[in-house]
Amino acid sequence: MGTFNTSLGEGFILVGFSDFPQLEVFLFVFILVFYLLTLFGNSTIIVLSRLDLRLHTPMYFFLSHLSFLDLCYTTSTVPQLLINLCGFDRTISYGGCVAQLLIFLALVSTECLLLGVMAFDRYAAVCRPLHYTTIMHPQLCQALAISSWVSGLVNSVIQTGLVMAMPLCSHRLNHFFCEMPIFLKLACEDTNGTEVKMFVARTIILIFPAALILGSYGHIARAILRIKSMAGRRKAFGTCGSHLIVVSLFYGSGIYTYLQPIHRYSENEGKFVAVFYTILTPILNPLIYTLRNKDVKGALWKILGKSTDLV
Repeated sequence: MGTFNTSLGEGFILVGFSDFPQLEVFLFVFILVFYLLTLFGNSTIIVLSRLDLRLHTPMYFFLSHLSFLDLCYTTSTVPQLLINLCGFDRTISYGGCVAQLLIFLALVSTECLLLGVMAFDRYAAVCRPLHYTTIMHPQLCQALAISSWVSGLVNSVIQTGLVMAMPLCSHRLNHFFCEMPIFLKLACEDTNGTEVKMFVARTIILIFPAALILGSYGHIARAILRIKSMAGRRKAFGTCGSHLIVVSLFYGSGIYTYLQPIHRYSENEGKFVAVFYTILTPILNPLIYTLRNKDVKGALWKILGKSTDLV
């Protein structure tokens, strides 16, 4: 195959799920419904976190950042996918593809780091309750959030630069958005050196926060088991369990996609796994945090009650 000269600004063809035409209508309806629920659920958390004083705590500060991340990275891929499923346009420009890859990687990298920060917050709340407000003071929370965003962007710039510098043998991407493993599969040259550099960057973003999360929850589990009250144990497990569910789903799919050797990466499997972490995980965040949390439900009923009174 000849080299695809991206310097000429040629675009890409996104194959999407055209290899499975019998699934396209179902996927369109399924993804559209979940996308709308994601927009509604995460927007609700952001609004409630700002309007209700009871939610002006570090946990909900980080949760509002998480909800904003989910809104952004879902929106960076889903509209393109819906258009693709309709068959109206399966192409994307070179510049659009680079921008999508850069934005998606930045947002996902930021979320990896932010989930680690949220685990540290839960560790401080459960294991250091008397010193919690001193440890998680507003300046530290803001610094941790900003550091997560900046580090995610830096990681994305580095990896996007490495990927887009490679000569490609085709402009046909067997995916529904511009994702890194697909470009490595299309490279015309040996990518071992590039893969090693990218593996190091991905390890820092994925494994280090995951190790922090596991360590934090190890301490949390020991602290919870020392609580004599069953009601206290249930409350602690309920608070931390929701975060742990989100972490397991997000990191599990992320590690499968980004840490396996590229020669083992299956394009078709990768598409369906990508649906999981771009569509399903973002809607689970608001569901898990709101349905299991009395503070959020109380804030929602309070806002709805005020709206009813105004009418």
